[in-house]
Amino acid sequence: MKRLCLIFILLNTVMSLHSQTLSKTEVKYDYLVYLPKDYQEKEYPVIIYLHGSSHRGNDLNKLKQYGLPRAIDKGQEFEFIVISPQCPDGKLWSTESWFEPLYEELTDKYRIDTNRIYLTGVSMGGGGVFDVAKDHPDKFAALVPLCAWASGTERICNLNNIPIWTFHGTEDHVVPISQTVSKVNALKACNGDIQFTILENQGHGIQWLYENQETYDIYKWMLKHKKQH
Repeated sequence: MKRLCLIFILLNTVMSLHSQTLSKTEVKYDYLVYLPKDYQEKEYPVIIYLHGSSHRGNDLNKLKQYGLPRAIDKGQEFEFIVISPQCPDGKLWSTESWFEPLYEELTDKYRIDTNRIYLTGVSMGGGGVFDVAKDHPDKFAALVPLCAWASGTERICNLNNIPIWTFHGTEDHVVPISQTVSKVNALKACNGDIQFTILENQGHGIQWLYENQETYDIYKWMLKHKKQH
């Protein structure tokens, strides 16, 4: 009987996740792509970067103003593939079903290690990290959301098997640090694997984490994780 109950719970969880995704409009978002200098006949890890609200639209060059696309534009080189999609005006990362079409396109087009796909983002993108991963918890090896905005704690226990490293500044007056605290506490309550770095005296502009790895090497941390089966 206990085994039957467990099977029922697992099936119910899968169906719930499936219905959440089906209720959204499936769309394709344009994106920037970065390939490692030695891109050859092997599989590469992938970091998907989600921008903040000011970079929404239909001009991919806007993404190069800060964050991971800016680091690449300035000449920084990486040993992983970087994908930077652009969210349309008036949307959140959770509004439409864009990840599944992107995932299918990337796995068809590029040599990708599907056990090493990572998701990171800042502000609205940080909130998008939480929400997109809630819908697709079986796809990601690790998450790094920065000063996450526009994301709640509902269904957050879907993430309890994914390593997460989140950051927020104590002086952030755009997105209060309490928004990250609530997520951290909710995930810890269901035994989630989350670590929280509080950046003292830092405001909302913590996107420097993508360009400066001297103090917090978020790339090295992500790449050491592989997807749990």
